[in-house]
Amino acid sequence: METLTPSKIRKIAIIGNPNVGKSSIFNQLTGMSQKVGNYPGVTVDKTTGYYRKGEKSFEIIDLPGTYSLYPKSEDEVIAHRVLNGLDDGGKLDAVLVVLDGTNLERSLLLGTQVMDLGIPAAFIINMQDLAIKKGIEIKIFELYKALGVPLVLTDARKSEGIDKIRDLISGEKFEKAKPFLAVDTFIEGNVLDLIRQKFGFQTPYQAFQFLVFSAFDKTISQEDLTWIQQHLSKPVESYGQVQVQETQSRYQKINSILEKCIIRTPVQSKNFTLSLDKFLLHPVLGYAFFLAVMLLIFQAIFAWAEVPMDLIDETFAFFGSWISNHLPPGIFTDLLAEGIIPGIGGIVIFIPQIALLFGFLAFLEDTGYMSRVVFLMDRIMRPFGLHGKSVVPLISGLACAIPGIMATRSISNVKEKLITILVTPWMSCSARLPVYIILIGLTVPDEPYFGISLQALALLAMYLLGVIGTLGGALILNFILKNQGSSYFMTDLPIYRFPRWKAVLLTMYSKSKTFVFEAGKVILSISIVLWVLASYGPAEKMAALAQEKEELLANSAEEEHDPIEELYASKALESSFIGILGKGIEPVIKPLGYDWKIGIALITSFAAREVFVATIATIYSIGGDLENELTIREKLDQEVNPNTGEKVFNKATAFSLMVFYAFAMQCMSTLAVVYRETKSWKWPALQTIVMTGFAYLAALITYNLFS
Repeated sequence: METLTPSKIRKIAIIGNPNVGKSSIFNQLTGMSQKVGNYPGVTVDKTTGYYRKGEKSFEIIDLPGTYSLYPKSEDEVIAHRVLNGLDDGGKLDAVLVVLDGTNLERSLLLGTQVMDLGIPAAFIINMQDLAIKKGIEIKIFELYKALGVPLVLTDARKSEGIDKIRDLISGEKFEKAKPFLAVDTFIEGNVLDLIRQKFGFQTPYQAFQFLVFSAFDKTISQEDLTWIQQHLSKPVESYGQVQVQETQSRYQKINSILEKCIIRTPVQSKNFTLSLDKFLLHPVLGYAFFLAVMLLIFQAIFAWAEVPMDLIDETFAFFGSWISNHLPPGIFTDLLAEGIIPGIGGIVIFIPQIALLFGFLAFLEDTGYMSRVVFLMDRIMRPFGLHGKSVVPLISGLACAIPGIMATRSISNVKEKLITILVTPWMSCSARLPVYIILIGLTVPDEPYFGISLQALALLAMYLLGVIGTLGGALILNFILKNQGSSYFMTDLPIYRFPRWKAVLLTMYSKSKTFVFEAGKVILSISIVLWVLASYGPAEKMAALAQEKEELLANSAEEEHDPIEELYASKALESSFIGILGKGIEPVIKPLGYDWKIGIALITSFAAREVFVATIATIYSIGGDLENELTIREKLDQEVNPNTGEKVFNKATAFSLMVFYAFAMQCMSTLAVVYRETKSWKWPALQTIVMTGFAYLAALITYNLFS
């Protein structure tokens, strides 16, 4: 494959309103040639891909979804910088603006702003099928004459019109439009001309954008900001008010054009979406339905994943036993059978449940229901200082806290953004799912309660506990942190549709792949390190134990050898480096019902919560009978406290552990992202101390309640 070189690549940005189909078009154009990075100097993700036709190569940049080019959040600042060539990537060659065919008035606010920047552009009018259903007929040629840029009708969901977009790009049929609005009438004197000359802009609107964004764009130097202020008659911050005048004038002109270019035919609507929303968005029934949906999902996760999980568990148990029987005794065989195989098993066993969870979420997203969930949850969030755009990061946190925290970049209010960042890790992410599943499976009977599995109810309870903790933490922070104004929340409620099964299956595959290759690398690495630390210890102590064991074996009958081997395997584990570490922290965690082996898992799972199961599996495999094909669940279920004779993983200990993991900051990657988003170690440090302290207290109360 020919290497892409900068001289052969044309840069094209795709921009549009949220939920307009922009990402679907981007994905179909670029396929698997995508990469994610960061815009220089900020934390917003930058998604780019490549499209090639013949000898021509195009770099496609997927800009954050936005309703306009106004400085309300970091996303809008990025769109402004890229479109105006202020980003380190240089100037664009063209822009694809994706419009909503059912709401051209709103979409054209952004579209006409892009036109006035003087960049060659083309408009993609998406969702044409919905426009037809609503009786909207668009006179394409009339609209082209009014706007002066190429127009393409598409339905990205069904891949209709994508070939036309490819032909448009490969033929470079973009056009520069004439100025849509004379913005220099809103600014006094020749300020825009001075800005154009100073910074090399081509159009007055570029200068206008630079002016109104200058108070928000942190990448603008203080020297340039001072220069701009010297040529203004009032503070630079006040020029944001000019946008109200600009927006009103822009909408007036847009509406006058659409009156001539759109024919609206009244259609007899079945009002299916409105009828369903009366129930799904009901202030009482809507929440009850959502809880029922989540309960069914958890029920299915347990029921449908049980068979493949048992099969995986038994396969790895058999594989570990087979290796110990067929490979020559030694360090390498022990590493494979006691370290690597249990470690990999601790990863793979949860693929069915991870795939099912994300499959269900993708299903709900594609039907349009998840937008309703966000809308419903917004009502609950407001009293806790989390109204508006805070809802989206918290919902994302159910999958993973990291993208949830990164999603707070769209929140313009500093206080609400910080509160959301600090409480998002309390939403039960998918990394906690393996911990919950294994502990619930050990201690909660698989019995029905009014036709619903008790295990599913327990899992739902853990997720609800995370939500309660999140809201409680937000309420406290809302009183502690100083008020810095309020933000707003705006979202689209799309019509209900049948899900695209291909998209659901791709989501299941990609999320499972991410879990295996991202979390799996950490889990496997820690499993190997654990085996080394658990297999070796201080030389003198380990040698003394070995000699003591040999002497005892020599002086005992053959039928007593197995119990002696098990006894000294346990002693060797306690005397190993990992045993010494575990014993060191045992006094601190003993009030929670944890022994030193569980303490080791708590430490290692700081790298990633899901490491807990693999750690436990590795620890309980080391020094055991390698020919015994016990599964992970069976090993944990048979573990007994030598002092009390009771099971280690009884109800009190298991519930205490689940509560601890529900509230503790057991994720190193999340802390790194919090630091990156807040630009300070103060907040991740406080987050770790408070969350872990609260987790300890909650786990202590739980253990004593169930003891």
